[in-house]
Amino acid sequence: MIDARGRSCPEPVLMLRKAMTSKEASYEIMVDNRVSVENITRYGQHEGYRVTVEDREDEYLLRLEK
Repeated sequence: MIDARGRSCPEPVLMLRKAMTSKEASYEIMVDNRVSVENITRYGQHEGYRVTVEDREDEYLLRLEK
């Protein structure tokens, strides 16, 4: 799991992009702002992943799966 809480865009997207070099079938990333949710969702879909978002009060858990 990638913990990107407390970081503002584009840093969470860059952290995910770096992790994606491993070519895994799924990833999880935790963020704490809506802008990051939108940007990660857009990036993940562009890379061919299905993105689901779980709202956990002040945090969001995004799951990306091929």
